[in-house]
Order: sequence, then C-alpha cells, then structure tokens
Amino acid sequence: MCRWFAYISATEPCLLEDALVTPVHALSKQVHEHYLPKLLSRDPSTHAQYTTEAEVTTRNRLFNVDGFGMAWYSPDLSTFSPPSSTKPTLHPALYKSIQPPLHDSNFRSLCTNTSSPVLLAHIRAATATAITPTNNHPFTFGIHAVMHNGYISSFALIKRALCAAMSQETFAHIQGGTDTEHFAALLMTNLCPPSAPHNPNPYSGEESEASFPAAWEHYHSVEEMHAALVQTISTIIEIQKSEMGAKAEPNDLNICVTDGRSLVACRYRNHATEQPPSLYYSTTAGVTLNRQFPDHPDGAKGPHGKGNGNGNGKKAAEGAEGHNPHARRDAGDHGKHVIIASEPTTYKEREWTLIEKNQVVLVGPDGTVTVEEIGV
Repeated sequence: MCRWFAYISATEPCLLEDALVTPVHALSKQVHEHYLPKLLSRDPSTHAQYTTEAEVTTRNRLFNVDGFGMAWYSPDLSTFSPPSSTKPTLHPALYKSIQPPLHDSNFRSLCTNTSSPVLLAHIRAATATAITPTNNHPFTFGIHAVMHNGYISSFALIKRALCAAMSQETFAHIQGGTDTEHFAALLMTNLCPPSAPHNPNPYSGEESEASFPAAWEHYHSVEEMHAALVQTISTIIEIQKSEMGAKAEPNDLNICVTDGRSLVACRYRNHATEQPPSLYYSTTAGVTLNRQFPDHPDGAKGPHGKGNGNGNGKKAAEGAEGHNPHARRDAGDHGKHVIIASEPTTYKEREWTLIEKNQVVLVGPDGTVTVEEIGV
C-alpha cells in the first residue's frame, strides 16, 4: 500500500524539510521503513475481531518505490493577481517524481527552502497502472487536492461505468490511469456539480493546463465535503455490485481531500471484519516537527541527544525527551494544526491517535477537529 502525510493550519506554516525529511519516521523514509503503533488489537469490540500480524503486514508493510508527489499551498498566485474578495488565498503547487524522494535533489532543495500552512505528500506503491509522474498523487482540481492509500477493487472492470458517472469537465481533467485520479474526478463531480462552460485560468486569462471551471475555486464546508465523499464511495460500491454482482470485492479507501482551508480524511474498508490500511491523526505533533521549537522528532535519539525538551532557554511541551539547542520559540506558541498520516512521524506515540475503521476526520477552517463514523 501507499503512504501519505497531510498537514493543515490556518496560522502555523511547516517547513517541508522538517515534516517530510528530518524525522527517522518521515514519509520520505517510509519507502521501506514502517512504524505502526496501536494496529495490533486484542479487543474485538474495537476491531471486530483480533487483528493479526499477517493482516497488518498485508495492508501496510510493502515497499513504496513507485513514485512520490506533494502539493503545498502557496499565496503567490493570489499575491501576483488582480485583487479579488472572492478568490481563494491559497492554491496548490505540485511536485512529482518517480525517484525515491531521498535520492531526488530537486525534492531535497524544495523541502529545504519551502514552508506552507497546508501540505499533502504521498509515496506510491503501484497496483496495475504505469509508473510515471502523471500517476503520482496528489491530484488537483482547482484549489482541491486529493490523495489515497488503498485501491478500488476490480477497477479495470468498472472503469467505464465509473467514468459515465462523472461530469464532462472532471472526466476531461483526468490525465493518468489510476483509480485514485478517477475517484477524485467523481468526488469533484459530487462536490462541484457541472456549472458554466470551461473557464480559463481566472488570473492569467489564458487557456492552459492551469485552466479550470470557476466552481473549482469555491470553498465548501466540511459537511459538504463529507457528504461528497460518502456519495462517491457509495456510487463506487453500487457500480461494483451492478457490474460484478456477488463477485464484488471490498475496497481500501484511505482518502484525503483539502481545499487549502478545510480538510476531510477517512479510513475505510467495506468488509465486516477486515481492517483498512493504517491512518493516524495528531493535533500536537507539529510542534515536535518544527525546528523553531524545543524537542526533536526523534526525541532522545535525535542529533542533540537526550534532554528535557528545553533548548536555548525556550519552554518545551510536557513530556518532551529530545533537545534542540537552536529553538527560538516556546512550544506553547505553536499555532493550532492537524496532521493526518499513514504512520506517526514523531517518537511520541501518545501524540498520535489511530483513526478507527470506517471513521472520517473533519478539520474545519478554524482547526476544529471532529471524528465520526463515515456513514456509508
């Protein structure tokens, strides 16, 4: 299975290097290394049945060597465009490569020199489609970015019917062959129903790959995003039943979608007992993943060794074990944020909460987090 990482904050940007490269459990190192706390359950009331090591391995411990992609949100397009009170402040910038990320000097340079309040990153384990940057996640539709860990079962057999359920504008926007990009197109069909004819880029006034329908620039509430996600999953399952009948198999759908202001993510598998791939969330790990603050994502095993987390006279979060002599801010000054990731990326297991099977996490514009049953 693939692995992904998402960070969102209205007030606190993250440095891409701190989030994606520095930690020993960083996403860029999950090509072959994995950290999966809390997945092995002996409580049937929680996971429907005992979770075995074999099941955890099947859905999580594969080599993710088939490409990398990331979308970080930037104000630059809006800053250099005519003033408008109706246009979003942030737009996604994309970088994709089929190289392992740590062997990619362009990725390294971007991460060292880029910060963003919203970041989506993904490493790919391909299923049945070509290994090419076009097929790497995330996929963008206007201000919206979508990524996925898992698969749509029997995708090749239902692909034609799936495309028939999309709007013309989302279907025409598909560039690759993955099940995820088709999922994203159907999701956008449900979130932004067909509107006016295709419009050029609202800032440049030119037709290009950056042009998209005006509706794709509109924000939606987390409730609307959740409803579109449920409708998309339900449509896929209905198509599978229609096309495959009793032979329809379950899907793994760990989906993340953001518009740069809100974020919705789910951990889903439509099977009575089997678990989806892993997915966690945290509202505090961003402090540990930011070099401006005391502590280190690797704790006592970090480059500056063990400490009480305090560094350079700055106050650390409670229970901090690492040391950062270059800290410039107190931990309590870090802005409200949410991280959702396939695997925890800091040494503090207590910072991370396992998202249970068939739950959805809703992150509002103010950073409020709600976790509930997905409702499919």
